[in-house]
Amino acid sequence: MKRLYLLRHAKSSWKDTSLPDHDRPLAGRGRRAAKAIARHMQDHGIEPELVLCSTAQRARETLDRIEPALGTPAVRFEDDLYAVSAPALLERLRRVPATVESVMLIGHNPGLQDLALDLARPSPTVGELAAKYPTAALATLAFPGSSWHELDHDSAELVALVRPRELGN
Repeated sequence: MKRLYLLRHAKSSWKDTSLPDHDRPLAGRGRRAAKAIARHMQDHGIEPELVLCSTAQRARETLDRIEPALGTPAVRFEDDLYAVSAPALLERLRRVPATVESVMLIGHNPGLQDLALDLARPSPTVGELAAKYPTAALATLAFPGSSWHELDHDSAELVALVRPRELGN
C-alpha cells in the first residue's frame, strides 16, 4: 500500500509587502502550526521515504520545522512545485520510482487541494477537505497500487486529514 502525504505550507507572513510571493516567510502562527504538525507526525510515526518540497520560502521553512519528525527521507526541492496545478502535481508523482512506498509533497493551494480531491474516493472526510484545506493541514492518502504511475482519479482513500487547530495550536 503506497502512502501519499500532502502538506500545505504553514501560514505565511504578509508583513513585508515588497517581497515577491515566492520569498514570503512563515508568520508566527505558521511556525507554531508547523511545529504542531511535526509533533503529530512524530506521535503517529509518519516518516515518508521521499519529500518533494516547493522552493518557495514558506514551504522550505515548513519543512525545516517538521524535519526533525521525518526520520531520514530523501528530500528534493523543486521549482516546478511552486504554484502548479493538480494535473502537473500528479504527473510529478507518477515519476516517483515504484520502490518508494511513501511520499510527502509540501506545496500550495489550490493545487494540493485539487489533487487530493481528484485522487480520493468519496467519503465524509473528502467533504471536509473540499470545504477547506487550511495552511499546515496534512492529508494522508493510501492506494493499493504497486507503482506511482497507477495513481489516478478516485484511486486512493483519504485516510486522515489533520489540521493544526485540532492539535491545540
